Amino acid sequence: MSVLHDEKSRADLLNRLKRAEGQLRGIQRMIEGGEAVVDIASQMSAVRKALDSTYVRMTISVMEQELAGKSTDNARGRKQMAEVMDEVQTLLAKVR
Repeated sequence: MSVLHDEKSRADLLNRLKRAEGQLRGIQRMIEGGEAVVDIASQMSAVRKALDSTYVRMTISVMEQELAGKSTDNARGRKQMAEVMDEVQTLLAKVR
């Protein structure tokens, strides 16, 4: 199984998760405070989307990492790989 080695990618994922954690704590406070269910549901939806987005970003990061050693060393090859990764990210985002 792959392990994400890129520190920048790991930091990005951790920051995204920390934001989602903060949103979850906010939802808990909303429930404790007796706020409207519609408002709570809206915030839950936002957290789900944030987690989905984080999952997609993690998937793309691992794919980039794994393909980096297999791609060509020329600028054209790197550009093609970037285009493919953009397409895959778009496709994965639509799965949500």
